[in-house]
Amino acid sequence: MVNLRTVYKRAEEHTALFAVALFALLVCLIILQSVFSPTLVLAGVIIALVLALTFLRPELALGLMAVYLPFESVLLKFTPDDVYVFARYGSEALIYVVAAVVLWRILSGRQSYRATRFDLPFLLFVGVLVASALVNLVPPASALLGARQILRFMIVLFLVVQIAPSKAFIQKLTWVLFGIVVFQSGLGLVQSVIGEPLDALLLPSQERTLGSIVLNQGVEQFWDPGSRVFATLGRYDRLGNFLYAFLLLAAGFLFTKKMLAAHAWLPWLFALGVPALVLTYSRSSWFAFLLGFLLIGLLIKKDRRVLAGLGAFVVFLIFVLGTSGLNVSLLAEGHGQTLTERFYESFSAARWRGEYYGLGRVFWFVHTPLSVVAASPILGFGPGTFGAGAAAALRNTRVYEELGLPFGVFGTEGFIDNNWFSLWGETGTLGMAFYLWLYGGLFFFALKVARETKDSFTQALALGVAAILLGVAFNGFTSTILEIRTSAFYLWLYAGFLVVLAERPDRT
Repeated sequence: MVNLRTVYKRAEEHTALFAVALFALLVCLIILQSVFSPTLVLAGVIIALVLALTFLRPELALGLMAVYLPFESVLLKFTPDDVYVFARYGSEALIYVVAAVVLWRILSGRQSYRATRFDLPFLLFVGVLVASALVNLVPPASALLGARQILRFMIVLFLVVQIAPSKAFIQKLTWVLFGIVVFQSGLGLVQSVIGEPLDALLLPSQERTLGSIVLNQGVEQFWDPGSRVFATLGRYDRLGNFLYAFLLLAAGFLFTKKMLAAHAWLPWLFALGVPALVLTYSRSSWFAFLLGFLLIGLLIKKDRRVLAGLGAFVVFLIFVLGTSGLNVSLLAEGHGQTLTERFYESFSAARWRGEYYGLGRVFWFVHTPLSVVAASPILGFGPGTFGAGAAAALRNTRVYEELGLPFGVFGTEGFIDNNWFSLWGETGTLGMAFYLWLYGGLFFFALKVARETKDSFTQALALGVAAILLGVAFNGFTSTILEIRTSAFYLWLYAGFLVVLAERPDRT
């Protein structure tokens, strides 16, 4: 029989110990606040809590990061300077902490390593990065920062596989992220109405530096205020990338009958998300979404409604072109550009010439293979040396000067706005072959899972992941999307989720 007096006494003792510990913690915080700034102490407390959460439940840490990233840009804008470095790199550092927890679990014998079919191409790609850095005598700091820029989100795939979160966790996180898509879309639509005042509130325009390293360049609003929406993601193209990725994921559910029947609200996600995507004026996001949507609806599901819609869209484009009097070959980007002009400008010869002679993307389409790859075709010039964000942040001009090329787009920015060609220039043809082996392997794996799985949620996820991979592959020719955390993180996160659900069906 339970002795209630004993139970009460023990509870009283534990309560007393808790009270003493809480009091000691408060005293420590007060002392620390007298030495350091209150914001720094608060940051320390948050870091400690997140570290504890990561150690206990690493999948929750990744989920927390997934929810945080869409709001990071605005939060950083209002972050004080004394904790900015921690806030700026905290989300990325969380990935490394999760990696340390996973490694500790494996080395301590708490779990065995879960091999995947993607381990070999990844390891070979990492080997090329190391070999390229050594052969080209890249300074260690540049090599490490360049490799980090390439690998930091790729490893999320393998961390998710080792953690093996449950299907229930993946479902809940997906619904939460769809909710964030609704919020961002709604905010974007409101922004299109309010215009400049909301732009000024949301735009992270201030540059932040640490010594000679640029932590955040700040966003220069080169577009007309109020003309392109970006919500809390800092730039119109980042919002476009975020929206199309999750709209394509949602399209996988839309074309899976059981999931659509169980979640009748899915069409409303598109009713808000598609107009917001259009209002970003991000053409690469438009075309990426269109490619992914057609992959699911037309090529995989062979839905006649999609075919009819595509035909109607083509007829509409021809009608607009015929009645508007636009001379597409002469269109060029400028202030006050309409939505119609923005779309048709993608096919303008004048724009292509301007981008070539203005040292834009077209210039690097030509000169990366002819000048950069031709000079070092096998291993490239090493990580952090050409075309990517690391070269830009470090102001690493060595390769550009050696080859007599301008320093990135416009001759000043350091990056070339083409993720595939920057990888090609840094890792060479061998590195690109291994990267494409991994990337293409994921794409065909997703198609295989979508075709063979009996689980409706896994099938929907596989369709969405395949569409995202196709969209990002296109987008990689027009931006540094594989380096952008609000895009790349979700790509590799959901690729990992798909591997877990497909290869570990016991995880319910």
